[in-house]
Order: sequence, then C-alpha cells, then structure tokens
Amino acid sequence: MKRTRKKVDVNLEELDQIIDRGMRTPLNEAEGQKLKTALHSMAERLSWKRSTEKTSAVVNQPATVPVEERNTDEPAPAGHGRHGAAAFTGANRVSIAHATLHAGNRCPECRQGKVYRQKEPATLVRFVGQAPLEATVFEMERLRCNACGQVFTAGPPETVGPDKYEETAVAMIALLKYGTGVPFNRLENLEQQLGMPLPATTQWELMEAAAKLIRPVLEELIRQAAQGSVMHNDDTGMRILRLTREPGDKRTGTFTSGVVSIIGTWRIALYFTGWKHAGENIAEVLKQRARELPAPIQMCDALSRNTPKLEGVEILLANCLAHGRRQFVEVVENFPEQCRYVLETLRGVYHNDALAQEQGLSPQERLRFHREHSGPLMKELHDWMEAQFAERKTEPNSGLGKAISYLLNHWPKLTLFLQQPGAPLDNNIVERALKKAILNRKNALFYRTLNGAGVGDLFMSLIHTCELNGANPFDYLTELQRHAGELQRNPSEWMPWNYRETLARLATPAAA
Repeated sequence: MKRTRKKVDVNLEELDQIIDRGMRTPLNEAEGQKLKTALHSMAERLSWKRSTEKTSAVVNQPATVPVEERNTDEPAPAGHGRHGAAAFTGANRVSIAHATLHAGNRCPECRQGKVYRQKEPATLVRFVGQAPLEATVFEMERLRCNACGQVFTAGPPETVGPDKYEETAVAMIALLKYGTGVPFNRLENLEQQLGMPLPATTQWELMEAAAKLIRPVLEELIRQAAQGSVMHNDDTGMRILRLTREPGDKRTGTFTSGVVSIIGTWRIALYFTGWKHAGENIAEVLKQRARELPAPIQMCDALSRNTPKLEGVEILLANCLAHGRRQFVEVVENFPEQCRYVLETLRGVYHNDALAQEQGLSPQERLRFHREHSGPLMKELHDWMEAQFAERKTEPNSGLGKAISYLLNHWPKLTLFLQQPGAPLDNNIVERALKKAILNRKNALFYRTLNGAGVGDLFMSLIHTCELNGANPFDYLTELQRHAGELQRNPSEWMPWNYRETLARLATPAAA
C-alpha cells in the first residue's frame, strides 16, 4: 500500500526570522514547533528508504561480526559477478586451431616431449551490436531480350522461404514485446533509426497470426496445469480500452491473473486478462482436472476473490506467510521490539525451508523436518501473539494489533506447511510471474481490446513457462511456428520441457 505524505508548507523567510530571534532570545512554543516540523519534514525526505524487506534491513540489526574482528585479508569471491564462457549458451562458437602446432608435434620449448590437445580450450568472448530484427534485400538480376522483350529474372536463393517475415522474426518481436516489455511503437522507432522500417501495425498482425497458429500449445498447458499438485494464483490491475462485459456484471475493474502450477519438477505459468478475478480464472483451469487425482494445494493471499468457487473440486487452501509477515514490516517503526521478535521467528522458519531445499528433501521428509524444527517456532509465536491480547499488552486496533489479528485469523491456512506435504510457505513465485504483466503495463499502459489481451496472455504464458523450466523462449517460439502441423496433431509433445526430444525424433530417418 502506498503511503501518502503529509504536505508541509515551508516559508523560508519566516524560518530565517525564527532562527534570528532564537539567537537573541528563547523561542516561544509556537516558533519552536514550526521549526521542529520543518526539520522533521526535511529529515524524512533525506532519510534512506529501504529497498528490501529482509529482517536485517527492517529491524536495523547490527553486524554479527564486529568490524575490528573481520579478516580483511580474505580474498574476494572468484568471478566478481562476471559470466564465464559456459554461461553463453546461445552464442555462436568458433573453434580456432593453433597456427603452428598440432597434436602429437614435438614441444618447441623443451624439444623432448610431445604436445597434446587439452580438454578445455582457452576462451574469448566478444559482443557485437546489431538490430533486433535484420532485413536482407535480395537484388535478383533481370535480363531483357532486345528482340522479343521477354524478361528473365534470377531466382531467389534456395534457403530463402516464401514468407517475408521468418519465424525467427516473429519470435523476436514476441520476446521483445511480451517478454521484456518493449512496446510496438518503441521497436518501430528503433528499427526506423537503423534503416529497417517495421511498422507497429505489422508487428501486431504478425503476433495475432502467430497466436492463432500456436494456440493449441497454450490449451495443452492449461490442461496439464490443472493436474498440478500445488497451484499458486494472484492478480494485478490491467487496463483494457474496449471491453464488452457479460450481461449483469456490474464490476468495473479489469485484471491480469497469474497462475503457476507445479507438476513434479515442472512449472507452468498462465496469464488471464479480463474482468474475472484470480479465483474465477483458477476455477476455469480446475474444471479440466482429472477427478481421480487428490485435492491440490492452492496458495494465495487471504483475499476472498482469490479462492475458487467451484462445485465438485476439493482444494487444500494455503495462505501466504509473506503477506502476514509484511503486516509487521509496515509497522516496525512504531513497534520495533515486538516486530523484531516476529520477523526473527519467521526468519528461522524460512531458514529451515531453505535447508530442506538444499538437502533435496522429498515432500514427506520436508514435512517431518518442518514439524521438528519450525513447529516449535510457530507454536511459540502463536502463544506470544495470544498473550499480547490476553494480557492487554497490545491494543487490538493498533497497527501491531491488526498485524497480530491477521496472523491469528488465518493461522491454519498460514501453517498448512506443517500439516500437508508439499505445501509452500508463500505465494512469491506467482508474484514474480506477475512482474512480467506489470512490466508490460508500465510500458504499453493498456490493451486496446480483449483479443489483444488474449494474445499477450498466450505469449507471456509460453515465455515465462520456458523461463521457469530452463528452456530458451526464442528457440521455443521459433520451433512452434516451424512445426505448426505436428503441434496441431499432438500438442502434448511440444511442451517447453520436452520439445527438444520431439525435434530430435522428427529429425531421425525413421521419423522422416
């Protein structure tokens, strides 16, 4: 929630007069209060604003190791943040042989041994600048007979396809627009500056046509997402200029809902933009869930609009512990000691979850680990919060009291990770996913129509699902277009985590 700053009118001439009088005679109460208000306002504006909600930053914890005791001779971590050559998985690789030596040659240094090729070559990385989309003009020679007038034109190269815009161009536009938030007009201006005009209207037409071509893969993603064991959902505001609502719907807001479904080691990200809330959108996804599967865990914040209202589908509802923690972060300045206790307790819980992840524990093992190590922490926190009200240490209507009430009112859902295997602690994964929609909103401001929003949802779903599963979204979108026919027949073989195996199978002689 954005805090509104109280406006303070400062008259510099009046403040100068107050200071001048204060150097001769004591200030009266009104003058002292005015000077204090101005100084406090200035200090607030100049104060450092934290950009993180980590406990150490929120409660201003002292360093665990005194400065004088630190070993300043320790070497800096290797790498210093630079990427090694192995990180450039999409780069072109050029093998360069030694100019004078070959494997098995006599060593020119000692003249006794022989040189042999090393397993790891020396590497050198060089970047070059180029346009996001490059155009090639083929100037095909034309010959005309001076007798009959017949014109003979050279044919285009065999490698050039029939379409003006290659699949890679469409994939790049989609990645720029829906993956990194570059509006069509901005890309048009950039390409124009580089001498390769690419109108915004053309970009949109390419996106719309490609979305129709590869839509079966989104439908398959939705079907598979419905079978997930854990499903996260949340939404954010999104503006649509032209929107026709369903009859009888009196709501005025429009939203982009994010759904992240976890199926084993795979993660599927889905986006839905329109007048429906996150709970309604996840309900539509769950309609495709197989009835024989156990109830999924649904993680969201405590807003009722995030909970699906769907008959015949049972869910295990979990609430976001990070949302509950944030209640205390917002009032830490007024209740530093009490909030410190809560934040440090929850830090211990998150530390335990990180240890479970590092050790690669199964859901059952993670549950036992949390019950043993996090259970006592949460029980102690629960008892402390109840004592705050029972012993009248905290006013229920205060900021601290409201933060405590939030945790107590949603305690069973906030602590589902102590009862159910695989239950997450928070909803951060879908909040990170929504940043892609927010980035698009900040740059493009709105969708013109619901159809445009649907195209954006499709590409954002495919791009972020690739990111969550370590796939290359540019390569993935390119191959989906090139194999649209196979995709239509069997979309399940074209998921971001298995399309490479499908391509290898199609490339074998038996498949051909």
